[in-house]
Amino acid sequence: MTVKIIAIVAMDESRVIGIAGGLPWKLPEDMKRFAALTSGHTVVMGRKTYESLPEKFRPLPKRLNVVFTRKVESFPVCSSVEAWTNPEDFFKACRGASIALPSNLVWVIGGAEIYAASMPFWDELYLTRVSSKHNGDAYFPPFEEDFEQVEVEQRVGYSFERFVRKNRTVRP
Repeated sequence: MTVKIIAIVAMDESRVIGIAGGLPWKLPEDMKRFAALTSGHTVVMGRKTYESLPEKFRPLPKRLNVVFTRKVESFPVCSSVEAWTNPEDFFKACRGASIALPSNLVWVIGGAEIYAASMPFWDELYLTRVSSKHNGDAYFPPFEEDFEQVEVEQRVGYSFERFVRKNRTVRP
């Protein structure tokens, strides 16, 4: 099984993706799209992102939740949650098929540090581009140099976009 690593994010015109551990906007259609795309697969996130999820959705249901934390030994795990310290180790294990995954899709869902650390491993990016500017304290890293847009679906006030990595000859 060839594993595909895909980032999924909502970002505004200033690259803002969050503020105070939450989202600076409410886009119900984006949340539905997120659930539909990631359900049944693996979602990868940092500890702060995991803790920012509403308790009733933590862990995210119908998914393997992989959480990166510096203190794995003190992180509460269960059958649908795994804790890892190093994103690079996890993604290499995925590529090497040395860990069991529910499917061949691994979705990177944030936050900013995890996006930056995992970007070399992404095959694709699903972006919701919010057509306005918001106050924020978390930003999405530049990706445009390494990815090309292959789909865009315009909506009022935002768009759903999909990007694929350019010229991937060797996968890390």
